[in-house]
Amino acid sequence: MHRDACLVAVVDDEESVRRALGRLIRSAGFGVETFASGVEFMQSLQRHQPDCVVLDLRMPMVSGLEVQSAMVRSGTRVPVIIITGDDSPQTRERTLRQGARAYLRKPVDDAMLIEAIQGAIQERT
Repeated sequence: MHRDACLVAVVDDEESVRRALGRLIRSAGFGVETFASGVEFMQSLQRHQPDCVVLDLRMPMVSGLEVQSAMVRSGTRVPVIIITGDDSPQTRERTLRQGARAYLRKPVDDAMLIEAIQGAIQERT
């Protein structure tokens, strides 16, 4: 699968983070779709599924943990890369146990994020 045929969803409540991650991921040759909330992202899954999702943990209303849990319960098999500013061993363990492909602390290292996306998509195909 060519990178430009792959779609990465970015779910983060901070507009500046969504914009920056979108630019970075596009510069690596992937398509990008951004979402300001977990609810918005979950609704989009009814229409189509991305090849990978970059998911912030701390968001209002529906947290990234809740989004990831809902994806697991519904059988949605989209690779998840967690990004967070509030790292804790318990949260890291829980997200990885639920199948997250990577757990990255903000500010996210650009190369590590692109590598994690590439690896997650390769595992999926």
